[in-house]
Amino acid sequence: MAQLSKEKFKIIGCENANAEEILRPSMTYWQDAWRRLKQNKVATASLIILILISLMTIFGQYINGFSFEVKNDNLVNIPPNSTHWFGTDNLGRDVFSRVWAGGRVSIIIGLIGAFIDTVVGGIYGGISGFYGGFIDDIMMRIVEILASIPYLVIVILVSLILHKGIWAIIIAMTITGWVQMARLVRGQLLQIKEQEYVLAAAALGANPSRIIAKHLLPNTLGIMIVAITFDIPAFIFGEAFLSYLGQGIQSPNTSWGALASAAQPSLMFYPYQLFFPSLFISLTMLSFTLLGDGLRDALDPRLRQ
Repeated sequence: MAQLSKEKFKIIGCENANAEEILRPSMTYWQDAWRRLKQNKVATASLIILILISLMTIFGQYINGFSFEVKNDNLVNIPPNSTHWFGTDNLGRDVFSRVWAGGRVSIIIGLIGAFIDTVVGGIYGGISGFYGGFIDDIMMRIVEILASIPYLVIVILVSLILHKGIWAIIIAMTITGWVQMARLVRGQLLQIKEQEYVLAAAALGANPSRIIAKHLLPNTLGIMIVAITFDIPAFIFGEAFLSYLGQGIQSPNTSWGALASAAQPSLMFYPYQLFFPSLFISLTMLSFTLLGDGLRDALDPRLRQ
């Protein structure tokens, strides 16, 4: 048999290839999600707008030197000008300061309400989805009962029991607001609780609370973050709706909904008083919605390129 040597063989077409070179840097799931989110220009612009609005709700009422509570009978219903940038209302109060003071209340309600919904709904849905069977049936029937109660009835009952204000609104909107998050978490857990790593943790003796907290809920975190970005604008709009009906924030405190409600009677004569709070309600809700769409794409590992 003829001897085979390396000289008789030649590599063709791979002269410039470097098999040992790392073509893509290693990164974690969250680093890759952030990279993909930054590539989404619409979501990035929405995030920048939300950051700017949040900063203005903190510092905006101090920029032009007018307090949002101070009345001045000599400055009633002045249109926007170089001194009062958004004009004044029917009591001579500066609308620019009131818009940002009200925005602070609206965004606080949205953040606290979404946080409560996430915690309560995540725990409730996690327990229901993990145990399943009879426990899941009972817990889901409770959720369905709570979801069937008319929203406005709950708000009116809470307003009668508690004084109207920010905490009354938060309690009224979160009594049944967490049920959607619970359903979402339960559905995700039913899909992943039979995965190998969950069965391995159970076989090693991990108790149910540890499995839910360490293995199941973290794997639903991406879905929960997306749900939060849709939950916050829902709370902001709910607060605006309740304040518009007179069941929300009471004077001298204010919110975007309270400003819109106060401006509605004089809309034909002073439309700017309604325009600015409505603008920022719409802009905030749109930005959160677009950011939620971007996060949904960025956190989906199936869309990774």
